[in-house]
Amino acid sequence: MRRRAAEYRRPARRRLSYWICLLLAFSSFLGLLLFLLHHRDPLHYPSLEGNARVEHFAKESLNFTEEIISVKSFSRQLAEQMILAKAYVVIAKEHNNLHLAWKLSSKIRSCQLLLSKAAMTGEPVTLEEAEPIIKSLSFLIFKAQDIHYDIATTIVTMKSHIQALEERANAATVQSSVFGQIAAEAVPKSLHCLNVKLLSDWVKMPSMQELSDERKNSPRLMDNNLYHFCIFSDNILATSVVVNSTVSNADHPKQLVFHIVTNGVNYGAMQTWFLSNEFKGATIEVQNIEEFYWLNASYSPIVKQLLNPDTRTFYFGAYQDLNVEPKMRNPKYLSLLNHLRFYIPEIYPQLEKVVFLDDDLVVQKDLTPLFSLDLHGNVNGAVETCLEAFHRYYKYLNFSNSIISSRFDPQACAWAFGMNIFDLVAWRKANVTARYHYWQEQNVDGTLWKLGTLPPALLCFYGLTEPLDRRWHVLGLGYDLNIDNRLIESAAVVHFNGNMKPWLKLAIGRYKPLWDKYINHTHPHLQDCVTS
Repeated sequence: MRRRAAEYRRPARRRLSYWICLLLAFSSFLGLLLFLLHHRDPLHYPSLEGNARVEHFAKESLNFTEEIISVKSFSRQLAEQMILAKAYVVIAKEHNNLHLAWKLSSKIRSCQLLLSKAAMTGEPVTLEEAEPIIKSLSFLIFKAQDIHYDIATTIVTMKSHIQALEERANAATVQSSVFGQIAAEAVPKSLHCLNVKLLSDWVKMPSMQELSDERKNSPRLMDNNLYHFCIFSDNILATSVVVNSTVSNADHPKQLVFHIVTNGVNYGAMQTWFLSNEFKGATIEVQNIEEFYWLNASYSPIVKQLLNPDTRTFYFGAYQDLNVEPKMRNPKYLSLLNHLRFYIPEIYPQLEKVVFLDDDLVVQKDLTPLFSLDLHGNVNGAVETCLEAFHRYYKYLNFSNSIISSRFDPQACAWAFGMNIFDLVAWRKANVTARYHYWQEQNVDGTLWKLGTLPPALLCFYGLTEPLDRRWHVLGLGYDLNIDNRLIESAAVVHFNGNMKPWLKLAIGRYKPLWDKYINHTHPHLQDCVTS
């Protein structure tokens, strides 16, 4: 009889061990996820102007994420003991063993304090710190196991605990995405400070406005023997880095012409910055998009859509659909500057070729050879991104709609927007802007693609794009931590596409120096804003 009972208990205990292991796995995942969420909360990101002592500390401190998942660390042993102890706290309370539950809870708090200290100080947990807690927790866990609680009840408890952990993990994932997006959209105080000081100079110094008016009539702005670049941005510092890195790596910087378009709010500040700084003799034009009176709702479908109340409610309404991916709510999609790239031939009617540059990139090589590339009659020269399978047309467009599936190949290779050489003569001949208007009208209900500029560009430039060597444009510095250093070094342009922009504290530390070295740190306004 005893043998039969023992044989029955063995598989039951194996089932209990299985559920405990599963609980540990889920709990470990949740613990790591919640830790990452805590460190992605925008409230934990200091502004760009944080003092050097804090930044130095951050560089030297322990990577607690790696510490907590390392099989050799005391932090991981403590975390696993704590997770198992939490499970037995629940079981002990259900069996009214409040004294055991209290003892376990007390040791769990000690464990949490020690792990928090390690995370805050950046120092690993030592053997002397961990050993007494691990020993006492092990003893209490053994005591809880030795009580021989009803195994069926314990398994049910474990199942419910795992389900609760799954729900918390899902909620934490959603919160993490939302907080990360909020942090990515935030303007650091130092950048706002810089804008305010520059705008003040613009208002107080009429001579600056007179100089701006004089430069508007420069014949160099329409000279097709020079090299023309266009940037559409409301970020002064980012635009400055693009211009500075381009001229710094050019063989003949005086032959470069930059056409910058910004919004009315930042126009005066942008003008002041580029009029008061020297960029190796390059010609720089700054325009205000609000003076493009031809770009209105009667002409442009995108203007009409952006003015639509439903569109604005989607971004800023009080009751937002939680099922919508947070990054698709980025207000940059409401900015007409983001869509201005489809109107380049109309903004610059006298130009024949132009290189379009995003404001979140750094130029590392001379870009003038782009202008002599043979595009074979195509409009757009771009680097293809389909080395990975998911960068195909089907990833960006809704091929369940016959309008898309009847005209395009779902396996067609996508390409990168952000560093493109455009043949404007071929553009006008193919009437690409009219194509853009057509597809925007077809997508008025948002069924053909999600928001953004790449999907309509894939449609407009279909069959009109010339692939460029991959080294012209390396992407991913705003999200990918593992880009090969050799690829970065060989790149003509590195692009910080993604949420981890180099001017934010979210920036990936390994890549940030590539951007920082092109900032004019000696500018008095910049120094004041960083140190104030």
